[in-house]
Amino acid sequence: MARAAATSCRRRRRRNVVTFLEQLGVQERPRALPGLPRPHEALHARPEAAASPGHPPGPGRPSGRERRFALRLSLSLHCLTVHGVTCHSPWRHVTSGRSVAGAVDMIPGVFRGCAGTICSQVPSWRLSALRHLTLPRVMKSHKKTDHMERTANVARWEVVSTAKVCGLADESPSVKMLRLHVAKKDLAFRAGQWVDFSIPGVPVVGGFSICSSPRLLQQERILELAVKYTTHPPALWVHSQCTLDSEVALRVGGDFFFDPQPHDASRNLVLIAGGVGINPLLSILRHAADLLRERAATGRGYEVGTVSLFYSARNTSELLFTKNILELVNEFPEKIACSLHVTKQTTPISADLKPYVTEGRIKEEEIRDLISRETLFYICGPPPMTDFFSKQLEGSHVPREHICFEKWW
Repeated sequence: MARAAATSCRRRRRRNVVTFLEQLGVQERPRALPGLPRPHEALHARPEAAASPGHPPGPGRPSGRERRFALRLSLSLHCLTVHGVTCHSPWRHVTSGRSVAGAVDMIPGVFRGCAGTICSQVPSWRLSALRHLTLPRVMKSHKKTDHMERTANVARWEVVSTAKVCGLADESPSVKMLRLHVAKKDLAFRAGQWVDFSIPGVPVVGGFSICSSPRLLQQERILELAVKYTTHPPALWVHSQCTLDSEVALRVGGDFFFDPQPHDASRNLVLIAGGVGINPLLSILRHAADLLRERAATGRGYEVGTVSLFYSARNTSELLFTKNILELVNEFPEKIACSLHVTKQTTPISADLKPYVTEGRIKEEEIRDLISRETLFYICGPPPMTDFFSKQLEGSHVPREHICFEKWW
């Protein structure tokens, strides 16, 4: 009996709150944002609807406690609205090309069709009003491990093209190399960029850095990727289901690239890679080699300065593309140099690699010796590595615009 009475009381109170919210302008059907009340209007909107002194609350006459609840709700909705967050489910708020990433679940019988959305980037103090609401649950922001979430703010090319796998090989025990023949001739990229990698039947879009040069795509319509094994669906598909003639869809994106124009001032490059972070830097290295060949053959085009590659991995079996890298070093000995590092080598280092391999991590002293006004630094690897070298370079007074980095999780 007591439980039934309590349930009846909760239902009546909920109806009263809904009625009061509707009187404030929060209606059953979503409507344009200007209809939401502002905090200072909440207690003054339609005063005739408020309970009179001594009058028991009923439908249309919410109690003081319910009026305070409605005011806090109005304040919260307004707070989200004025800070650029949409409060109606049919709307999708976009800031700098990014859609909101969080959501407040609907309160049964209170929102009545109005679902609020909270941007995950709104500071916690802006959401303090929500902590006082009796919401059943609030979606918490989470670490963005998905490629599309991490790169939502990054520019992409408009062209989307299908591509067919025309080559498949093991670059290392954990990395598989893909050669793709791209269908559309107007798909292009800048050295260092990545692709959105869409696979038929796989709902998750992958993100893989391109390791080939832009010229290879221009001349042969070939693009190369090196994909490390993980359980992430796109990478897992590459390692377990991908075969020759498999088809995928590609779209180029990324703001980490080296794309000098013929009349730009000559620059030296320092490339710092960790693990599979070599992929975009190999693309840059190959592009620099193409520019050097063009300059040598025609006397025209961009003049590349020196290129110094520092590349670290656990052991030599995880150092990718060493054959290609050393070929470029030998082709341009006065222009290209490399320093390979291994941190957990347990087997003897082969004779061909030994002159280039150092056991231990890349040291900041090696990088500091190459700092100059004409030098650009490109860093790609695990976040701790990119953070470390970025801070070291800034501490050595390298201009921020000369430091480019890409983090991969």
